[in-house]
Amino acid sequence: MYSNKEFKKKLENIEQMLQKGGFRFKNVLSLQEAAEYLQTSKAQLYKLTSERTIPFYKPNGKKIYFKRDELDEWVFGSRVSPHHEIDAEASEYLLKKGRVA
Repeated sequence: MYSNKEFKKKLENIEQMLQKGGFRFKNVLSLQEAAEYLQTSKAQLYKLTSERTIPFYKPNGKKIYFKRDELDEWVFGSRVSPHHEIDAEASEYLLKKGRVA
């Protein structure tokens, strides 16, 4: 069993963890939350928004917000195929064209 002091400390640790990771359950993220979610700096995120590389919202021309699902689409929209997939596609293409790989 925990003493009252130990129990209170554990409860505070849990609260801190929930507050820090709570953005993972939100649909709309602030700039800070989006930076943490993407594991990047706020400066990098500002750069991506200024280049219009990443989808974002700026109501009233002030604060910047992001939709978590759009961030996921952006991250996973740039898949790089491994060599074995590229080789398989090339072989399939050559077979369809009547050439032997």
